[in-house]
Order: sequence, then C-alpha cells, then structure tokens
Amino acid sequence: MTKVNREYKDRLFRLLFGTEEMKENILQLYNALNDSSYSDASAVSLTTIEDVIYISMKNDISFLFDSYLSVWEQQSTFNPNMPVRGLMYFGKLYDQYIKTNGINIYSSTLKKIPTPRYIVFYNGATDRPAVEKIRLSDAFINEDKSGDFEWTAIGYNLNKGKNDGLLEKCQPLRDYMELINRIRTFSLDYEIEKAVNLAVDSCIEDGILKEFLEKHKAEVCGMVITEFDEKAFADDMRMEAKVEDIQNLMKNLSLTAEKAMEALGIPEGEFDKFKAML
Repeated sequence: MTKVNREYKDRLFRLLFGTEEMKENILQLYNALNDSSYSDASAVSLTTIEDVIYISMKNDISFLFDSYLSVWEQQSTFNPNMPVRGLMYFGKLYDQYIKTNGINIYSSTLKKIPTPRYIVFYNGATDRPAVEKIRLSDAFINEDKSGDFEWTAIGYNLNKGKNDGLLEKCQPLRDYMELINRIRTFSLDYEIEKAVNLAVDSCIEDGILKEFLEKHKAEVCGMVITEFDEKAFADDMRMEAKVEDIQNLMKNLSLTAEKAMEALGIPEGEFDKFKAML
C-alpha cells in the first residue's frame, strides 16, 4: 500500500488561493465566480480551519467577504459526501464567527449571520458535468424531497472544455490548471517526481506562475508529489472496500466471484484485477 505523508500542511491550490500573500488571487477568483468587480483585497478576511476530520477532510480555503462566508475546496477525485463535509465545516466556522462577534443566539431577536457559499473545484480525470449541485438530501437514509433540510455543494469542473469562461476570467486559476495539465502529460512518460519537476520548469520557462513557482518551487513539488501519493492511498482504500463487498456477497448470497462483481457493477475488464485480490 502507498505510504502517505499525513503531516503535510498545505496543498498547491490552497497555497495559491488561501494565504495572506495571495489575497489578490482570492479576490480575482471571487470576482470570476460571482461576476463582481471588487478591487480591495485587504477586505478579504481569511478564516481557514485546518485538518478537518480525516485524511483529505480539509477545507482548503474559507474566508469572510461581502457578508458571505465562503468555503472553497479543490478535489481531484469526485466525492458525493461533500455536502456532509461542508455542513461540518460551516458548523465550525459559524461557531467561530458567533464567538468572535459576541452574538447571543439565545436572544429573542433574530441574529443575522453571513450567507454560506460552498464551492468545490474538481480537476480529476473522470468526466464530470461542468457545474453540478451536490445535495445533502441525497445522503439521507429516508428519502426527503421537502427541501427543509438541505445543504448544497456547487461543483465546478476545471478541466478543458468545461468552464473555460471561468478560467479566462481568473488567470491564476487558468495558470494553476495549466500546471496540473502539464504534470499529467509528463507523468505519462516519467515517474511522478520527475514529471512534476519538468512541469514546473516548463511553466517557469513559459512565464506561467513564474514568480510564484520560482519562489516556492521546492514546496510546490513536495505538495504535488504528496497529493499524488495520497490519491494512490485513497484508490487503494476504495479497492480494499470493493474487495470486501465482493467477499460479503460471495459469502452471504453464495455467489461466484464473477456474479458478485456483476452485482456490484464492476466492469468486466477489471474482473481479473479484483479476483487476484480475493
């Protein structure tokens, strides 16, 4: 199993869009998302919560601006549980906001709080819609279509041809995706460490995130390699869970391995891979 460094502190996306140094990037992306034209980056107040819950359960960026409480996350693997995670993130953030501002939520008068906006930026290899709403109610054991208990994550696919207009409005985001795409291209022919270094060097040469990458090259390379390892770790976990599901069906329903895999919707081309793990 891939060994993952669980002590890493930041991701590349967060380094670009979630630090005091990069408030101009945050404001530019905020404007691109909301068709606004704010220009005072000092008005952005960062309120990031680190290392929420489990491995990968980390809200990359959270900030208070324009009376909205926004949380942005970057995901390279689609996760249908984002609304649950967002609900937990915002619970912590609202608790922090209420305490910081001395708001008495037991008062007989209604106390106003910032409006939530939960955005997930997806740049994985699996095809996803350009924009999608991921709803908390989809996770309810008992179906509820009332809409009375809802929490929605809005997913933006950053891959080519999906949200090119958004990328055009925000050069740092466009440059970020160019770096990611170059890493993917180089990784077809090289080990990930060399692929990352080649991608970073080519971006610097072409003036893409040049100043940022020259300043943070070692840090960026370490982050991306760690994220690659983490994804491999997550893939291993999903494989092990699927194998356990196959074994349970074989045991409880007396199915053959093939029938169990068919019932679980595993593509026939992957049968041999899973059978080798049984």
